[in-house]
Amino acid sequence: MYRTGLGYDIHTLKEGRDLIIGGVKITHEKGLMGHSDADVLVHAIIDALLGALALSDIGTLFPDTDNKYKNADSTVLLKHVYEKILERNYKIVNLDSNIIAQEPKMMPYIPKMRETLDKVLKIGQENISIKAKTNEKMDAVGQKLAIEAHAIVLLKKV
Repeated sequence: MYRTGLGYDIHTLKEGRDLIIGGVKITHEKGLMGHSDADVLVHAIIDALLGALALSDIGTLFPDTDNKYKNADSTVLLKHVYEKILERNYKIVNLDSNIIAQEPKMMPYIPKMRETLDKVLKIGQENISIKAKTNEKMDAVGQKLAIEAHAIVLLKKV
């Protein structure tokens, strides 16, 4: 049996915060605002994984009203979700994702993101796709006010 899941996340940019995307610290004058580290890519992946198994969403599992998730490392949250996948006897076949940001440029960081995600998901970097896009200066992302991410996963029953 196969199952697919689709995830999405968006966070506003704010001065005084680190920019963490895909578990990687990115050099930029602003970071993403959120209760945890606000890693939009990892959050989209978490929602895709939870969606594939109909286990609700990131906000339900890790509520922003719970102080134990304040400034949490999103890759730790991802590991927790990955364990739920294994407990239900599924494996991740592949992951495809987009990061949408007007700036900074994501391409130089993508190899490290793939490596970081593979350390958690253990599916091989060849099964992790991360693409970088802009919004051509349209909407909040295009105006450099936010960064968003989309992810889709395919799970297979073991």
